Amino acid sequence: MTLDPQDWAAVRATGHRMVDDMLHWQQTVRERAPWQPVPEEVKRRIDEPVPYAGMPLDQVYDAFLRDVLPYPTGNIHPRFWGWVMGTGSPTAMLAEMLAAGMNAHLAGYDQSASLIEKQVVAWLAQLMGFPADASGLLVSGGTAANLNGLLAARVAKAGWDIREEGLHAGPPLVVYGSCETHSWAGKACETMGMGRKAFRKVAVDGHYRLDLAACRAAILADLAEGRRPIAIIGNAGTVNTAAVDDLPAIRALADEFGLWFHVDGAFGSLAAWSASRALVAGQDLADSIAFDLHKWGYLPYEVGVVLTRDAGAQLAAFQSAAGSAAYLQSSSAGISADTTYFSDRGIQLSRGFRALKVWMAMKEQGVGRIGAMIQLNIDQAHYLARRVEAADHLELLAPVAMNIVCFRYVPGPATDAALNALNQAILTELQVRGVAVPSQTMLEGRFAIRVCVTNHRSDWADFDALTDAVLAIGAELAAAHQLA
Repeated sequence: MTLDPQDWAAVRATGHRMVDDMLHWQQTVRERAPWQPVPEEVKRRIDEPVPYAGMPLDQVYDAFLRDVLPYPTGNIHPRFWGWVMGTGSPTAMLAEMLAAGMNAHLAGYDQSASLIEKQVVAWLAQLMGFPADASGLLVSGGTAANLNGLLAARVAKAGWDIREEGLHAGPPLVVYGSCETHSWAGKACETMGMGRKAFRKVAVDGHYRLDLAACRAAILADLAEGRRPIAIIGNAGTVNTAAVDDLPAIRALADEFGLWFHVDGAFGSLAAWSASRALVAGQDLADSIAFDLHKWGYLPYEVGVVLTRDAGAQLAAFQSAAGSAAYLQSSSAGISADTTYFSDRGIQLSRGFRALKVWMAMKEQGVGRIGAMIQLNIDQAHYLARRVEAADHLELLAPVAMNIVCFRYVPGPATDAALNALNQAILTELQVRGVAVPSQTMLEGRFAIRVCVTNHRSDWADFDALTDAVLAIGAELAAAHQLA
């Protein structure tokens, strides 16, 4: 008995059909709306009993085509600019199939897949300005990558053997970052047993960057009260506005107090590959950096990256104690050489072959071409900002630091509460009518239509269409909101 096909020819035919259909799906993406809701009848079909008896693969695939494929978030569409979602690419899609076919286990071992991940990490370290002997790991995404960096910081800066003795063997640990830092920071402190209060949300300046004086004051206050500061987080592109903290100054502040400097570069770090690399100057000074290739690297989910300057620090945070788990010990030869190379640098033991899509995409597209696309997205964001500033009824709500534009429709004098309701309605109509998918945020109590440009399929006309649609829908809805 086996789970392999009884009719390999039939599976091969369906597989070829799948490849053709998915390439056609990507090629014709502009012909569809960015998003549409899942109909109730589809939800009812998906809500079915456990399939104890199987069915032919082509029938399962037909159900996919009918009930799954037509109803994604739409983030591969040229007019999808919501949150910070990447768009993927045909090359990387095919690489995912190849990786699944190999089904490699990437704890380590003497295998080609491990060599590919090591090579990818080496390329990424070089591109980010990290030393050649830096350590790194491919993980699920930004939260896991940032957590990896903070776990290394905790072991390096706690002042006692925290892995052996636990948190209660020393004073409370604290971490600093701006109030614009992504929610991962609080979640990471909670996950590490330090509690959400261990993350100090420091004020920002008028450009949404970390207030360094306020951060220094917070460190001094914690020291005076017997707490132990361990790390400062610098943002290379905040999620709200893409603001970049003064990273060299944070490095200096961290050095003043002997703290770990971690950079959350979820999407913004990738600007280092473009002509606008000066925007993220100083991220190469970090002790650790986290970023996502499935965002501005245009790769399919999931693939995040953490790089750690001191390879020993990452090992110290994750390597198993000597002599433990005899079944995982490395040998001097055979397949078990380097058995736990990657699992000694992170939480996961079982890991998939994420590196293949990175390796294939970088080799096929070239980093120069990827960097040029990143630069185009930055230019497109500034183009949209100029369109907003030139329009009579549009208002830019934050400086455009990189690739995020936050704006609103303002038909005339009105309270922020009224404008918030109107712009929420405009955003909903943009999505429901299939025009485009921006997302939203709140900036100083003002609802913002937020456009994050990490899309390699967008062209200039798409931003004109968005601007025109906001103006048209805004004028249409203003009367209903008594703002005409």
